[in-house]
Amino acid sequence: MHFPKPESEPAPVPSVFAWFARAAARGDAYAQFNLGLLYRNGDGVARDDGMACLWLSRAARQRLAFAQNHLGSMYSQGRGVARSDSLAAYWFGLAAAQGDASAQQNLGDLYRAGRGVARQPEQAVAWYYKAAEQDLASAQRLLGQCYLAGEGVPASHPLAMAWFRKAALLEDAAAEVELGLMYRRGQGVAGSEREALYWFRRAAGRGHAPAQRLLGLSCLERDRRAGRTAARRTAGPASPAARATSGTAAHAASHSASQSASHSAYVLLHRAARQGDAEAQFSLGRLLAGGPEGRAGATDQARALSWYARAAHQDHAPAQYCLANMYAHGRGVAADPQRALYWYRRAAEQGAANAQFTLGVIHANGQGVRRDAAQAAEWYRRAAEQGDASAQNNLGVLYANGQGVRRNDALAVHWYRMAAEQGHALAQYNLGGMYNSGRGVARDSVRSYMWMLLAADAGDPAAGANKAIVARRLSPQQIDSAHDLQRQWRRAHGAEHPERRAA
Repeated sequence: MHFPKPESEPAPVPSVFAWFARAAARGDAYAQFNLGLLYRNGDGVARDDGMACLWLSRAARQRLAFAQNHLGSMYSQGRGVARSDSLAAYWFGLAAAQGDASAQQNLGDLYRAGRGVARQPEQAVAWYYKAAEQDLASAQRLLGQCYLAGEGVPASHPLAMAWFRKAALLEDAAAEVELGLMYRRGQGVAGSEREALYWFRRAAGRGHAPAQRLLGLSCLERDRRAGRTAARRTAGPASPAARATSGTAAHAASHSASQSASHSAYVLLHRAARQGDAEAQFSLGRLLAGGPEGRAGATDQARALSWYARAAHQDHAPAQYCLANMYAHGRGVAADPQRALYWYRRAAEQGAANAQFTLGVIHANGQGVRRDAAQAAEWYRRAAEQGDASAQNNLGVLYANGQGVRRNDALAVHWYRMAAEQGHALAQYNLGGMYNSGRGVARDSVRSYMWMLLAADAGDPAAGANKAIVARRLSPQQIDSAHDLQRQWRRAHGAEHPERRAA
């Protein structure tokens, strides 16, 4: 909810409360409004939301727009009264009709969300306009968001940027972030990371947590780019002695810059995380944990666990998954399979495919739970439908073997193929096996060998060991055909020179 900021608010003292109380009792609407605020904020009197609503309602009934707006917020939040979006809309509407900019924005919010009124994005935009024209920065920002998303108005990047800029010039930190993101994405303007960072820094200087996080992550990205550049320079052509000398100097300079960038990232992420920004808490956890590989000391692992936990309790699914991993592998804390299972499930229920896949593995293998192939199949299916290649392969295995599901070779082939087309080595090997045996698909020795070649190139050990045995059963023409198909697949998938990787 938005409220206008009074120009000055002297510290309340008992005499101020007494004066407002006497004037309010005589029916003075402004005194009733101010008395309601004292009760709501606990200034000079014990906080009492019920008494706040009583005095705000008396002032509101005298058509005092400020009081009507504040009373609407009390109904919207359920403070001192039973929550009622319809009554919130009623009081916001009365104040908005009198030209109160904050109430106009608040009423727009209700129309945008469909709370207490029918959802009407066009009406939301109309009320935001009225408030924005009174130079209410937050309303200008909301109007920019509507133009950016095409919500209630035709999408327009230039108009979105114009409204964000208006709000940003009024020092609205959230608008400065929106403006920076538009420059970063090149929406309505030529993309400019430099301009994006300028606006992020402005917002971060006002203590805006998302801006601090974005700046911190930019520091980490700059660190990674510097590391890649230094590596390329070190690997450049030169005499062995020169390469050794320049490589040492480049490494020292890169290490110094990396330390500086990492320290800046840590400071910025920490500031945002302390304000409760869940994404910053998660990013700080990753930084302390040493990234996805978990390369950090025991102290940093414990601190990472703490920040993951804070983000996880805010329903941040990636943090829940990372926290589960910490408990599962005993990093930063004693291993606790049950807590790991709890957090994997929390993340999985929010749709995290990696957590869904992990739950499938847990149920398939009976790790801390009763072995249950049907449950495994269900979790694999959820992850597979989101494109998780490992889940697709494992679901194919269950269909091929009739574990937890009715055996269905055609579905096994379907899921193997989905994973194999993503370059999943084991799925490519399994799909080759289905072609070789004619299960769920017409038998085709050439395609069987083609998939085995791809799997071997991708690092599958069984494919690497068996491809020569399979080749002995094929004619030279069939082998040539398989290699042609292999090359066609690589070209189609942009993988003419595949990297060796584990299956």
